[in-house]
Amino acid sequence: MCGRYTLTQPLPFVEEHFQLRTLAPTVLELYAPRYNIAPGQPVLAVVEAPGGRRAGWLRWGFIPSWAKDPAIGYRMINARSETVAEKPAFRRAFRARRCLLPADGFYEWQAVGGKKQPYRFRLRSVPLFALAGLWETWTPPDGGEAIVSCTVLTVAANEVVGEVHHRMPAMLAPDQYGAWLDPEADVPTLQSLLRPYPAEEMESYPVSPEVNSAKNDHPGLIEPLKAKGSGD
Repeated sequence: MCGRYTLTQPLPFVEEHFQLRTLAPTVLELYAPRYNIAPGQPVLAVVEAPGGRRAGWLRWGFIPSWAKDPAIGYRMINARSETVAEKPAFRRAFRARRCLLPADGFYEWQAVGGKKQPYRFRLRSVPLFALAGLWETWTPPDGGEAIVSCTVLTVAANEVVGEVHHRMPAMLAPDQYGAWLDPEADVPTLQSLLRPYPAEEMESYPVSPEVNSAKNDHPGLIEPLKAKGSGD
């Protein structure tokens, strides 16, 4: 699965990397480096729109349009790539409402001595990538403000992530962004993009257990955890 990730790069770099034509005003107002992005929070998303790509905020936790209670989103933070084209909750969004979720790392946990040790995963030589996502608009049955939410697609883990967890987010490289956002893309083409990222291009390291609490969000969270007795 994918339950936490990071986006710490400056906004101008993100804008250039994803070739954004439009930023929602709230992006300019609220964007800040984030070291512990968690479900239920606003996440930056890139979509294809007339005139080019644009970016705005979505709530992480997919709420199907037919849902009666938005709390279902907390159980739908991820969608399995193997079944996403057929699952009733995701199949329409898979065909028509795909997005890129900018990231520069993500976390997974490993049971160690009865505790869960978090690890951060990132690319060795590229500072940014995208998580493959889907989005949906939900309107409360009794009226009220609509919620635009998203989910992160997952795939089988590669050799690097597999040492910690059996699943990983579907990561996309820049040369795949256009194909994922293409409104005319067919299902086989989309499914071909959802593969474990090449393990040789990734690395991981243990980080502070402070990551376990979504309340914590500071640069120290992405620093490698020092072994006891290692000095400074």
